[in-house]
Amino acid sequence: MASRVQQQQAIRGEAVVGVNKNVKKIAAAAEVKNRRVLGDIGNLVTVRGIEGKQQPNRPVTRSFGAQLLANAQAAAAAENNKKQVCVKAEKVPAAGVDGVAAEARKVAVRKPAQKKVTVKPKPEEVTEISPDTEEKPGNKKKEGEGSTKKNKPTLSSVLTARSKAACGVANKPKGQVIDIDAADVNNDLAGVEYVEDIYKFYKLVENESRPNDYMDRQPEINEKMRAILVDWLIDVQHKFELSPETLYLTINIIDRFLSVKTVPRKELQLVGMSATLMASKYEEIWAPEVNDLVCISDRAYTHEQILVMEKTILANLEWTLTVPTHYVFLARFIKASIPEKGMENMVYFLAELGLMHYDTVMFCPSMVAASAVYVARCTLNKTPSWTDTLKKHTGFSEPQLKDCAGLLVYFHSKAAEHRLQSVYRKYSKPERGAVALLPPAKSLLPGGLS
Repeated sequence: MASRVQQQQAIRGEAVVGVNKNVKKIAAAAEVKNRRVLGDIGNLVTVRGIEGKQQPNRPVTRSFGAQLLANAQAAAAAENNKKQVCVKAEKVPAAGVDGVAAEARKVAVRKPAQKKVTVKPKPEEVTEISPDTEEKPGNKKKEGEGSTKKNKPTLSSVLTARSKAACGVANKPKGQVIDIDAADVNNDLAGVEYVEDIYKFYKLVENESRPNDYMDRQPEINEKMRAILVDWLIDVQHKFELSPETLYLTINIIDRFLSVKTVPRKELQLVGMSATLMASKYEEIWAPEVNDLVCISDRAYTHEQILVMEKTILANLEWTLTVPTHYVFLARFIKASIPEKGMENMVYFLAELGLMHYDTVMFCPSMVAASAVYVARCTLNKTPSWTDTLKKHTGFSEPQLKDCAGLLVYFHSKAAEHRLQSVYRKYSKPERGAVALLPPAKSLLPGGLS
């Protein structure tokens, strides 16, 4: 067994020695082949149009991809041109071979121009989209196109502008409503949260507490007697230093009582004294005593008579004393007028003149108060004479106040020569701004009163 194995090994050794040269050749060929296969592992790229040549691979970026695409398109165009030249050459006779050759040369000359393709791709147009609106690139308007359409006037706008210009409305400044309660937000006594509702309620119920036209039903009383009584009560209010609220409530009680009860002439002053006592108890902190009223009337009535008349008035008025008088509207409307002290004195002067004359009974308290503010602004040459703020808070337009305002101007024009001088003297003093001495706004006088 041993000799057999050795023999086989020897034979194999001989074979190896005999084919040593062939083995080296095969090994060299295999080595070359293996190197070529191992070398082509994806890092070599064949460039189109250049056969048999390879270049190292590189990352395919966007610009490099565009370059490869451009080169491929150029090569395809060149190949297409060659085919077209060949087809033309087949169709053209032999005499035109030179022309075909010239055409082929022209195509060859054009080839480099076709290869000049932009390497970098055009940057894509990015359209920003806002959160509210979205604009599509295809619907993008040309710059300035939309603004031209918007600014182009229409026929209706042109006609409207011409109409306003013809009526003088174009130059009229736009009104502005002022918040008259802004300064009193932190004032608890002003009641800013409720003041608008309060005055809406006053406007609704003011006609319920208005006196009727009662003078025809009073056989012994006339308008002059009532004016004398009111003139005297204004002096009483000044003597006792009573508040304006007391004066206006006193006149309201008298007029309402005379509307429902016939009063003899000799008791008219007694009605005024009892009404003053009732209004003082309602409005004042320290009301005058009954004996004070007896003394100021020069003892024309006794203590018991004043108290009996007080009970009679309360029974006929059903104890209704909480009513919107002229004063509550005056306070609000004066505030809406944004006045100075002279303006306030003029308004109260005109309102008390109206209070003294029976002709203003036909108007509701809010209209008399608004007319007093309107006439005061005209007398003091305030511009404009009636504002949007006043219109909002009074509820009256300027034409609605003409009749009542004309009466107040007429009373002002006759105050200096009137025989009842309490109101005129009161507002002729310097502490009241001497507003009674100012000339009246005669432009507001109606034709019949001028």
